[in-house]
Amino acid sequence: MKKQSIILSLLLVLCFSGMAQLPPVFKNQDPDKVRSSSLIRKNLTPERIVWSSDTTGNYILNAESLLKPSSGQADLSFGEFFTIQNDEETQHGIILDFGREIQGGIEIVTTRGNTSPAGKVRIRFGESVAETMCDVGENGATNDHAMRDFEVTLPTMGRLEVGESGFRFVRIDLVGPNAKILIKEISASFRYRDIPYLGSFICNDEELNNIWMTGAYTVHLNMNEYLLDGIKRDRLVWAGDMHPEMMTINSVFGYNDVVPKSLDFARDQYPLPNWMNDISSYSMWWILLQQEWYKSQGDFEYLAKQEEYLVGILNQLAKYIDEDGKETLDGMRFLDWPSSENEAAIHAGLQSMMVMSFEAGAELCSLLDIPETREMCLQSIEKLKKHIPDMAGSKQAAALLAMSGLISPEKANSEVLAKDGVHKMSTFYGYYMLIARAMAGDYQGAIDNIREYWGAMLDLGATTFWEDFDISWMENAARIDELVPEGKVNVHATYGGYCYEGYRHSFCHGWASGPTAWLTQYVLGINVVETGCKTIKISPHLGDLEWVKGTYPTPMGILTVEHKKMPDGSVQTKYTEPDGVKIILE
Repeated sequence: MKKQSIILSLLLVLCFSGMAQLPPVFKNQDPDKVRSSSLIRKNLTPERIVWSSDTTGNYILNAESLLKPSSGQADLSFGEFFTIQNDEETQHGIILDFGREIQGGIEIVTTRGNTSPAGKVRIRFGESVAETMCDVGENGATNDHAMRDFEVTLPTMGRLEVGESGFRFVRIDLVGPNAKILIKEISASFRYRDIPYLGSFICNDEELNNIWMTGAYTVHLNMNEYLLDGIKRDRLVWAGDMHPEMMTINSVFGYNDVVPKSLDFARDQYPLPNWMNDISSYSMWWILLQQEWYKSQGDFEYLAKQEEYLVGILNQLAKYIDEDGKETLDGMRFLDWPSSENEAAIHAGLQSMMVMSFEAGAELCSLLDIPETREMCLQSIEKLKKHIPDMAGSKQAAALLAMSGLISPEKANSEVLAKDGVHKMSTFYGYYMLIARAMAGDYQGAIDNIREYWGAMLDLGATTFWEDFDISWMENAARIDELVPEGKVNVHATYGGYCYEGYRHSFCHGWASGPTAWLTQYVLGINVVETGCKTIKISPHLGDLEWVKGTYPTPMGILTVEHKKMPDGSVQTKYTEPDGVKIILE
């Protein structure tokens, strides 16, 4: 925002000096009160008509005209436009499919031949076809965070753009008995950051390629003005949820200001002694985010601005260690929703996160030359390692215990993570389960988990990854991109728990993007060793793959890597590194 304000100030100076012209509205305007957007807009034509309420052909006419390219401009022409008409009792409507989940709204252009105004329509956005068929209050359906079910009045010979949500499908119904309306065009107004996919991952397994790209796209949609976690529901900045999102951004987009902007927003929204988002673990995720962001981007100037808060939160955390080395954190004690009823697992996870947070804190304090706080971090680690909690049968706890070094990754993998397939996995902490399996050397087990768990969402028609998912939901499940057939289970309406029951469940959640970052790091083998990607270790683990190639964005340019498995099982690697990047080939 500061950079944008400076640019706007310069333009205003140029404008009033006669060197440039801006609209008069900017005259005498405080630049800080003018907010620009990081998003652009593209309008998308529907790909198909999923459903029509009219089985007779008497009430809905020329629906196929909506599948033609649109101009966005009303005119005075006559033609065979989409026409919808109600009788005395029935309100008619259609469902349109835009082919893939998007973030944005809907644009409707009317034509001549209508009354003035043209009439009222009801709009229902859906991440599944079934969601467009429900009412607010039905099976968890809400208008929380984003309006997805509402009525609007359309102008005649005009254009109306409405909505700010996540959706793939939209249902439009004409409101009122005996009403009639002619519509020239309906398009989706897709709003997103216009940024290139600099990172890539391609292998001989198309399912893994699709999973990698779906995770990347899921995060891209959530890169709004700030880094959100969900584009339908949960359009908020959650510090913990940002961690897998940021790791995906590092792997796909490289530097993007949405990350530091959102980290600062979280910091300023919850001044100490508050926990970020009122969750103690989320304050710890903020420390780990700072560590990883600096490691990848090497922006010391930004890191230095975090010194005061960093020292404060580390000292605050140190107060929550008892004489036996146990964490005693207050506030909401939370890892993720599926583990939220297992108190022993939560303790194990928080104990592990305390260790990781102080390790990160010690590293950051060394960089910032804060020896007193660094020493406090080292003493806290020593105390915390005296207490090693039980894994409590939890894959979330096992993953964090392994990552923190409180137990060996091999123990976590053999006793918990490698058991029961992908049962008890979660979309958020599934990322850390994959990391722990890799730490144990079980790369193939992790790859199999990715295929079975995240691949199952794609099998149900997902084009982005979900807030939560349980593999048991696959039994007799209908796809989300079709009307639910008789005898099949409506996954969206039937499942989900805690704060995301039924249709409240978000089907585009950035915290579920972990496989994208994981495949880049552990299969493509990109490991940042020196701050700012000055040194990168390439350590591929192909498992049952025959070949893999891809790219990784660094502050100095794009690293290109290619691996091929040879007949003797060895891996042949080729790479092209940008100037300023040292490569260690393992």
